[in-house]
Amino acid sequence: MDNRAIGIFDSGLGGLTTVKELRKLLPNEHLIYFGDTGRMPYGTRGRELVRKYAAQDIHFLQQFDVKMIIAACGTVSATITPEMIKSIGVPFSGVVLPAAQAACAASTGGRIGVVGTPATVRSGAYGRAIRNISADMRVFGSACPLLVPLVENGFIQPDNPVTRMVAERYLKPIIEEQVDTLILGCTHFPIIYDIFNQLLNYKVTLIDPGKQVARWAQSFLASEDQLAEGAGKCEFYVTDSIDNFSDIAGIFLGSDLTGQVTQIDIDAVEI
Repeated sequence: MDNRAIGIFDSGLGGLTTVKELRKLLPNEHLIYFGDTGRMPYGTRGRELVRKYAAQDIHFLQQFDVKMIIAACGTVSATITPEMIKSIGVPFSGVVLPAAQAACAASTGGRIGVVGTPATVRSGAYGRAIRNISADMRVFGSACPLLVPLVENGFIQPDNPVTRMVAERYLKPIIEEQVDTLILGCTHFPIIYDIFNQLLNYKVTLIDPGKQVARWAQSFLASEDQLAEGAGKCEFYVTDSIDNFSDIAGIFLGSDLTGQVTQIDIDAVEI
């Protein structure tokens, strides 16, 4: 038994899809979520700046003596270095490897698509992870820079014409490559899962990275006898407006976050 918290971080709201899945699978766990809402999005930033932000985010969570840290951010997961991971000192996972493993297991024709932020797609991290698992797989990426701000601003309804139009444009090259499996390579994207599914005519298997990393966390903690006991709880920390975060996050999580969100100054966190 280990009742220390699990730390989760993202550039904004997208990582809440991982929190939602962790709550389902591990209801006894104490979850601490950090959303760097004041500096979002990470996906259009340069690699070194993303690594700097990630190091600050990780250090902030380490102050809570967490037992595990999850980067619920495709951009961070694709750019963080092995040296950074080694220095964390507790078990760590991004979303890339769990999602790549699930995609390889699901693919029936060896053609896997990846949609994500420009930084994630540019990094080629999903392609490397997939080919390390199965060299025969073919991987096709499409950067989707406009989808993150649309999701962050609540344009998430399945029939929203703006989000549908943008997603359809980004999916065009993926559809042309006749992929059989698609990794939603940004943790914001499962929030508009239905839009992707509809535009792909329900013929492509969609992989939700948040769900896959939550399954990894459950398996790891169980194998290490580190599952928590008692009633689980959640704490949320952001770097921008509490009200804006609470309003949208409450919709994503299906619960009222009043009193659970704290605004912090991430620039005061030394690394």
